[in-house]
Amino acid sequence: MNFDPLYYPYPSRRKLVFAKRGMVATTQPLAAQAGLKILQKGGNAMDAAVAAASTLTVVEPTSNGIGGDAFALIWTKGKLRGLNSSGPAPADISIEKVRAMGFEEMPKFGWPAVTVPGIPGAWTELSERFGSLALEEVLEPAATYAKKGYPVSPTVGNGWATAYEYYRVREGKEFRPWLDTFGPEGRAPKIGEIWRCPELGETLSEIAESGASSFYKGRLADLIDEFSNEFGGFLKKEDLSNFSPEWVKPLCVEYHGKKVWELPPNGQGIIVLMALNILKELEFSHKDPIEIYHNLIESMKLAMSHGRAEITDPDFMVTDTDKLLSKEYATDKRNHIGKRATLPSAGVPEEGGTVYLATADDDGNMVSYIQSNYMGFGSGIVVPCTGISLQNRGCGFSLDHEDVNSLAPKKRSFHTIIPGFLTDDEGPIGPFGVMGGDMQPQGHLQVLFNTLELNLNPQAALDAPRWRWMQGREVRVESSFPGHIARGLKRKGHDIKQSLNVSGFGRGQIIWNIDGTLVAGSEPRADGQAVGF
Repeated sequence: MNFDPLYYPYPSRRKLVFAKRGMVATTQPLAAQAGLKILQKGGNAMDAAVAAASTLTVVEPTSNGIGGDAFALIWTKGKLRGLNSSGPAPADISIEKVRAMGFEEMPKFGWPAVTVPGIPGAWTELSERFGSLALEEVLEPAATYAKKGYPVSPTVGNGWATAYEYYRVREGKEFRPWLDTFGPEGRAPKIGEIWRCPELGETLSEIAESGASSFYKGRLADLIDEFSNEFGGFLKKEDLSNFSPEWVKPLCVEYHGKKVWELPPNGQGIIVLMALNILKELEFSHKDPIEIYHNLIESMKLAMSHGRAEITDPDFMVTDTDKLLSKEYATDKRNHIGKRATLPSAGVPEEGGTVYLATADDDGNMVSYIQSNYMGFGSGIVVPCTGISLQNRGCGFSLDHEDVNSLAPKKRSFHTIIPGFLTDDEGPIGPFGVMGGDMQPQGHLQVLFNTLELNLNPQAALDAPRWRWMQGREVRVESSFPGHIARGLKRKGHDIKQSLNVSGFGRGQIIWNIDGTLVAGSEPRADGQAVGF
């Protein structure tokens, strides 16, 4: 990697972090420090990832929870491995049954939107297969924060206040436990206020002691099953007990001498690789920046619109991933890029409630990890007396039998959350990721372009102003986005809209291994940080 560690072309509140023995980068400082604590106690990068991820369910509940899904890319023992810990739809659900409840499309809230949670399974799988410390020790920081409390950080507090107004109007007694758990004072906790949830702490301890067996087959599974049955939910104990994370082979494409890795479907990481394949035959050196941004946007639009039409549970996909990543496919899509903005088909932009983190240790292990409840707190369903907030990933299904992502029993939905990883011929460079609904592949592409084409250091690559394709010709840009480029894109037919809110442009982390030294950048649009020792 050839970058200038002192070159920060964009206004930045942060500088690069260098370390030798270990590094953790997350969206929340307490979670980053929890991962660092585990590294300093002799844990490895996988232990640190689980520690940070579990702590994030406590200190950033606005974006994830124990009842969500997780994905990871792990470099260990000289090999990159992929973990898909996304849960399927319940075995008892169907399009007909959901329609019989009066829904014309999958609801965002309530039990019909709940799929099998994969996060506890991911923690256990990473810990038991690759960890150095006991799971009880690794989950201890998270359990302690839940039991004893912590001060709410600014970005989390702001999101919590917005979410409270959103969830408090949900009708039905099944939503009452959410209010009791996340708004016990009749409001969201204020920024800097101490929030604690002892029952969540006890749940974390129980997961640690049982190796998640309680969650999938024991007492916690019984509580989830009972609450689902009480309100006519489809999720049953059998769905939980039948779940296990899946180790999968990562996908990659070469781009300017580097290999970019993403997980295969049901996640949307392949969209990033499709866009890179479209772009890599284009020459960007000495080119008009307006033309560069036009090509980036058009490539992403093509990849996203075609990817969304193809991606679902791989057992249900019609098009093979090899075809989507073929040279012929990329050439065909590249030929659709003209001088003007195109109008590809696409759905409504997806909201996101996700956390991404990266870890590394001095033995060469590195982890790119992401987990989510999907939309903010998720379904609004919190299992009483547990603090378990269940995801609403099921609302990503279609109730149209002809749709590739149509609802079916035991089927995994199209998934937005994607971890990324970069290597070269000499081995791992490191983990990277940008979270946030359908901003994720767009964020990956922009960070990679900043890194591989512009040679920006990790912090500068994250600081750079971002764009986000919404739908049709609409593209939103941050307020710091260069005005002359925005005006140039508008002349090319893009419907450019400036946004004053940075929350819609994703939150990323990067850790690179440069000749044995760890170098990290952390998202300036979030509360988090990169920490090392």
